[in-house]
Amino acid sequence: MNAAIGIDLGGTRIKSVLVDDAGNILHQQYSDTDDREGAVWKNVVKDSVGKLMEKINAKRTSIGISAPGLPNANNEAIAFMPGRMQGLENLIWKNFLGHQAYVVNDAIAAMMAEATFGTAKGKKHVVMLTLGTGVGGAIMIDGKPYQGAFHKAGHMGHMVIDHEGDCDVTGMPGSLEECIGNCTIEKRSNGRFASTRELLDAYRRGDEQAQGVWLKSVRQLALGLASVTNILSPETIVLGGGITEAGKDLFEPLHQFMEQFEWRAGGKVEIVKATYGDLAGAIGAACFAMAQDQ
Repeated sequence: MNAAIGIDLGGTRIKSVLVDDAGNILHQQYSDTDDREGAVWKNVVKDSVGKLMEKINAKRTSIGISAPGLPNANNEAIAFMPGRMQGLENLIWKNFLGHQAYVVNDAIAAMMAEATFGTAKGKKHVVMLTLGTGVGGAIMIDGKPYQGAFHKAGHMGHMVIDHEGDCDVTGMPGSLEECIGNCTIEKRSNGRFASTRELLDAYRRGDEQAQGVWLKSVRQLALGLASVTNILSPETIVLGGGITEAGKDLFEPLHQFMEQFEWRAGGKVEIVKATYGDLAGAIGAACFAMAQDQ
């Protein structure tokens, strides 16, 4: 049996898993992220790796790390992640842990989990979007994750939907992230709702303003996804993240808008909900590491 360790570095929690090559989670653990000065969280990761290796009595195994930010050219470290998790940028994990370790962007890790064991298993051309506080994304081409120059590929949350809209964190006006990310819900609802969950509660009660705000956001998401199909022509688009917990209130109007906007020459894209929840990054990091070590 081959097994790999996956670590997901989150702003609140560090999630660690030991996964075999059939996708079974053999062990898992959660730790609080201690992001104080001095980068205490790094030692939490080292301890987690040590404990998981003891579980299988291994001196060596594949180790993958899912993290926010952009990894360097060799996937050895996060090269660009300003403002959070002090000590993360340019930390060579192989040197710190004393074991070979591969670092991948957290959205790509989530996609690797879905493409290897989840709802996109067996697909060759896949796009994933994570809809939460912001909007992340990842691309798979011919069965392999596509990271692009500077390892920046897949940031579909920063595509422009409304050129007259407010600029997002990258400076792009009216981006998809601005249109549907939870980070802008107060602005989009003129201060009435503090979260997408509050908005959806009102939407389900038949609140007219809530319906207008929500359906506008879903329509803009459909515009973004239809654009992605024209550019990348994926077989499957996987949607993950907390906003997808809206269920049919997201997917039913989304499919209706896709019928309006998607150019379906030769067929239409399959849009599915992600299988994995908060362990997607850790599982996907393990998948990425296993693929690198093959």
